[in-house]
Order: sequence, then C-alpha cells, then structure tokens
Amino acid sequence: MSEYPDAGETTGRVVGRFSGRRVLVTGGASGIGAATCERFAAEGAAVAVLDRDGEGAARTAEAVGGLALVADVRDSAAVDRAVAQAATELGGLTDLVNNAGAGMAKPLLAYTDKEWALMIDVNLTGTFNAIRAAAPVIIESGGGSIVNNASLTGIRPTRGEGPYSAAKAGVLNLTQTAAVELSPMVRVNAVAPGMIRTPLTQVVADNPRWKAAAESGTPLGRMGTAAEVAEVIAFLASDAASYITGQTIVVDGGSVLPSLQSDALLRAVTTGD
Repeated sequence: MSEYPDAGETTGRVVGRFSGRRVLVTGGASGIGAATCERFAAEGAAVAVLDRDGEGAARTAEAVGGLALVADVRDSAAVDRAVAQAATELGGLTDLVNNAGAGMAKPLLAYTDKEWALMIDVNLTGTFNAIRAAAPVIIESGGGSIVNNASLTGIRPTRGEGPYSAAKAGVLNLTQTAAVELSPMVRVNAVAPGMIRTPLTQVVADNPRWKAAAESGTPLGRMGTAAEVAEVIAFLASDAASYITGQTIVVDGGSVLPSLQSDALLRAVTTGD
C-alpha cells in the first residue's frame, strides 16, 4: 500500500480537483517547478519532486508533503529509476510535468560543441527521457496527462539563445508527436512562458534598466510570476482541459503580440513619434 493516501486522509491534503492524482514534476526544486508542485499539492495531489539538486528537491518535497527524487534528466537510466520509485511510493503515476531545463545566452557563433550539447541534452533529450519513462506508467495507472514546459523562444527566436531556442522548438514538436501517439490514454500539452520572475531571471528583476526594458516590451507591463505559469500547467492537467491535447499555451503577458516592424511604424504614423 502506498504511503501517500488519497487526499482528505491522514496527510492533511485538501480535497480538490487533483484528489487521488499522482504527479511527477521534473526541475521541481525552484521557480516554476516548485510553484507547480505547490499548486498540485494544494489541490489534493500526491507529488514527486525530481531535480538534480537534491537539497532543493527535499525542500520542495517537505513543503508540499511529497517525495524527493534526485536525478539528472540527461541520464535516461537515472530518470527510469526515479519514475519507477515515484510509481512505487505514490501508488502509481497519473501526471508528468516536464519542467527541468537550462539556459545560456551568447552570440550564436560563439557557442561551443559542449554548450550546444548541454542545451539540447537538458531541454530536449531530458524531456524525451521523462516522457519515455513515465508514459507507460501513466497508461498503466489508467491514463492522465503530460505537460511540457517549453518557452516563448521556441516559438519566436531570441537573440543570444539559439541552441536553447532550437531545443525548446523541438519540445513543442515532441509535444505534438507524443499527443498523437499516446492518445487517447494520455493528453500531452505544453506551456510557453515569456519573461517570468524566477531565480534564473532574478538578475533581470534586480537590474532597473533591464527590468524596465523587459516590461516596456510587454503589453501587461510587468514580468510574470512562477505561480501564474503553474496555474496554466494545472489547468492543462485538469479535467477542465479534458478535450485539449497537442496544444501550446503561451504565458507571456502579450509580449509576442506586437510586430517590431509594423508596430514601430504605425506608432510613428498615428502618434507622430
């Protein structure tokens, strides 16, 4: 019998839309991953927190009453073992959130072979490794959902993030392929966050000039929060999204909407600026 009983029993979890669900979140030690763990746990799910940062995973797991797992998503054997442990200790697995990722910014032609491989291996291969390991377990548990954290840069290129953007574009295509091949038992969707305030972007938030530049290019006028992305991930995993698969939801405050060329031109035409 699992040591993680259904919501509303002795664990103190609230009864909510994820009661009885068992969720594995990669990259769950901080940022969007930690916020996602908190969102699922707050609504009744049993949560397994996977991260290569063992101390961070343990902190998040303690905060949500979940299970901490240590693995580097680039290591397929380690991911296989972590998924098997999560399934054993949680009594199955119904959902996977692929959040683990790594970023880097430098001119495209300055990237080394090692840096290119790192971006592809963590962001794309790591997502594949987790899907391959978890999908059969989810199907065996009766079906469920997978949500991949892609990026706005996988949809629109970003200067300096060529390998990262290419990997995230691959995640978007992988999301669609998995949605086709794993249906109808598993729904597979993605989120594409823009500039979200997390430990990785704190350097932007702490620099008034950089922060102003980011916010001036966002119609909603601010950076997003990890909790806001977690809400969209939770929606895609929930029964409210039961007829949605293979889709990508952009969470960017509208930053991708303006055309740099026509917006600047029409502003000059209409305002005289």
